[in-house]
Amino acid sequence: MASPAAQLPPGWAAEWDATHQRYLFIETATGRTQWEVPSAGTEVTDEQPMASQAPVAHHSKRRQYAQFASQQATQSAYYQPGQESEYINGPAYGQPQQGYVQGPVDQLAGQFGQMGMGGQKQFQLYTTNLLTSPPEPRELYRVPPEIRLPPNSCISPSPFANADPSYKRCTVNAIPTSSSLLSKAKVPLALIITPYRSLKEGEEPVPLITDTVIARCRRCRTYINPYVQFIDGGNRWRCCMCNMANEVPQLFDWDQVRNQPGDRWARAELNHSVVEFVAPTEYMVRPPQPSVYVFLIDVSHSAVQSGMVATASRALLENLNRIPDEDERTKIAIICYDVSLYFFSLPPGSTDATMLVVSDIEDVFLPKPTDLLVNLAESRSALETLLGRIPEMFKDNIIVGSAMGPALQAGFKLMSPIGGKIMVLSSTLPSLGAGALKSREDPKVLGTTKESALLQAASPFYKTFAIECSRAHVSVDMFLFSAGYTDVASLAFLPHYTSGQTYYYPAFNAGRSEDALKFAHEFGEVLAMPIMLEAVMRVRASRGLRMASFHGNFFVRSTDLLAMPAVPQDQSYAIEIQIEESITSPFVAFQTAVLHTTCYGERRIRVITLALPTTSNVSEIFASADQVAIGTLLANKAVERAVTYKLEDSRDYIFQKLVDILVSYKTNMTSGGAGASAQLAISDNMKMLPVLVLGLLKNVGIRQSAQIPPDIRAYSQCLLTTLPSQLLIPYIYPTFYSLHNMPPEAGTVGENGVIMPPALPLTSERLERHGLFLIEDGQTIFLYVGRDAVPQLVLDVFNLPNYEALRGGKTTLPVLDNPFSQRVNAVIQKTREMRRGVYYPHLYVVKDDGEPPLRLWALSALIQDRADVLPSYQQFISSLKDKVNGIGGGY
Repeated sequence: MASPAAQLPPGWAAEWDATHQRYLFIETATGRTQWEVPSAGTEVTDEQPMASQAPVAHHSKRRQYAQFASQQATQSAYYQPGQESEYINGPAYGQPQQGYVQGPVDQLAGQFGQMGMGGQKQFQLYTTNLLTSPPEPRELYRVPPEIRLPPNSCISPSPFANADPSYKRCTVNAIPTSSSLLSKAKVPLALIITPYRSLKEGEEPVPLITDTVIARCRRCRTYINPYVQFIDGGNRWRCCMCNMANEVPQLFDWDQVRNQPGDRWARAELNHSVVEFVAPTEYMVRPPQPSVYVFLIDVSHSAVQSGMVATASRALLENLNRIPDEDERTKIAIICYDVSLYFFSLPPGSTDATMLVVSDIEDVFLPKPTDLLVNLAESRSALETLLGRIPEMFKDNIIVGSAMGPALQAGFKLMSPIGGKIMVLSSTLPSLGAGALKSREDPKVLGTTKESALLQAASPFYKTFAIECSRAHVSVDMFLFSAGYTDVASLAFLPHYTSGQTYYYPAFNAGRSEDALKFAHEFGEVLAMPIMLEAVMRVRASRGLRMASFHGNFFVRSTDLLAMPAVPQDQSYAIEIQIEESITSPFVAFQTAVLHTTCYGERRIRVITLALPTTSNVSEIFASADQVAIGTLLANKAVERAVTYKLEDSRDYIFQKLVDILVSYKTNMTSGGAGASAQLAISDNMKMLPVLVLGLLKNVGIRQSAQIPPDIRAYSQCLLTTLPSQLLIPYIYPTFYSLHNMPPEAGTVGENGVIMPPALPLTSERLERHGLFLIEDGQTIFLYVGRDAVPQLVLDVFNLPNYEALRGGKTTLPVLDNPFSQRVNAVIQKTREMRRGVYYPHLYVVKDDGEPPLRLWALSALIQDRADVLPSYQQFISSLKDKVNGIGGGY
């Protein structure tokens, strides 16, 4: 190849790389390198960090905001002047990456398309030096690398023909053609699936196909989708998974509603990647069953004293109307328990309930064959009366034991012929009957190699009973309120194997309105949630690919069939993929099918299809890597290893995975090759991966510490393995805002709702002694107040005369009659509402010189700082560099 130096734009040099037998292009001003031939348009882009980048014109408005804030600093009592933040001239929040949109480099890449993936546009690989590129929070909210399919791979021009990342995303958006190529890149290959994602206002519902004409491949059982090909004049279709030719069903082109020929190309399954079919009878083992809810309410002394019983009864009463019951078939039962079981007979049409007490907890039986599990609509009056009376019935209860296991067995007996959902509300460690537990909390064990034993189930009952529930299509949700040790690790096994969820409220006290509000909100959202019942999920992939291992809340019934008694909304699953044989096709497809019964009594199949190009080029694997999906997978893998092995193994595993990726990138993609390098290189689209790994290492689920209670750690691990990426990423890498000098439009309503302030890097260097800051991780919100905050700020936000009058701790912020208070409240409210899921984060006021435990808790969210034995981001990057260069130990 002749030297291309003469054709390069100014500021670029070409250097021959003997290892890769190709030219490496170097930007002389910054030292940034890339394999692609630069064009004149490559000189300055938002996605190419440069030491002396000139301000871009379209960001002038942001600079004006910063100038406005600085001007306000001289006029306002609390808008004090500060340094203009480095993010002012960065890319706009949510703006697509320029590395992945059509531009001069893309046009050039198109000319060389035949060198890569069969004619489609090449991925642009931009290398970043992590030593000189600090984390930029907005990078985590960009869309994943564009999926660049070969021409004509999709039969539909619809923008919905490929799966939205919120439903399904892959760790790489270009699939290696061989396992050796994947091993070379060291990037993990996995799918992150949220099959039952909730819909926000304004979002289109999943298309429903009601004609029961379901076209499937005869060989691999793939559902017809936008990536099949029609052959033989449209009479047959070729499967995109196994290439089998299949007959098109006779009624596929018939409009059954109008009883006339229909337009094939308007069918939803050929235009949408996510569709739902109404299932015909051959997809049913039995007719669709009604939704069943059985509530097990702990009424022992601690449950009554904490106010849990009264709050739960009131919340259930207030949300009876929200429980899905459009077909008026929903059934409900209430069982209270302490050391005995209290059943309630609710005859249809009656306005009263009769309590039946069962004291024999060794051999649980139902005291009455009927009227314990009743139709919600028919027994509504009796239910309302009962829920109003339960707090009064048990208000003087002094019994301290808990027969949760027998209560679970009773609930199971009641509903096992049908299936459904058991909701357990517990304030006491189970102490009697099946599943009895003892306190395992031992401060001497914390921080040692024996700590991982506390994260495993103490009793085999919780796994064996969970599997029994799964077989009978019974799902379990746990709401845990204990003020002391409650063994979350053991109890969480029930939701884990029955596709339920665990909710934890440590030190719950309904006397604090914040505690009561949080539980009532979350409990109400769970009750109102439409759920998939009696579900099974299978993921199919193109020839050569196999689903290797599964992470999430379900039970693996056969090699690849996941049993899910009730699929809640916004629960995520991670599935690792193995390349079993070389792939020759230009693209591959992954299809998730969930056969389920809706809570309205209809059998349906939800199908989610994702198509991705293949590549034999390692650079395209790196350029297409999705750092958010990789971070989500690593969170699941970390928890798996923490429970199976030791917490230390968990931390070492994810650190080593990151090192492997960086070593592979240095070896394959930089001129340094296998030798030592002064840089720490990674592709630009993965530059936030190291800080995500650091966030994981510092997360309470796996953090190295002798101070984390086992219940807190176990609950964190539940979140790490079930949260969808949208909620998981802030849980690993919290969001940090400066409120006292936020831009004037922040906290006001714009086109897309409340405008949020710009996110800051997670370092205490951004804290100011006179400032007001918000730190949140999706589970908790901290309002951090600097010790030199002026009285006007404290008055405007808290309605208090000065900083000294302010008290730290859990609080509800007042909404005052001034613009700043309203804007701060708007930001907090948007924080609570902007993500999917039922969680309602507590708000804590943290004073700069306040209680050390609360202050340390808030500051631990600033993961780029050093904390205890855990490194700062700079130290972490430095140790990574040493490890990549073959020197040094762990982090």
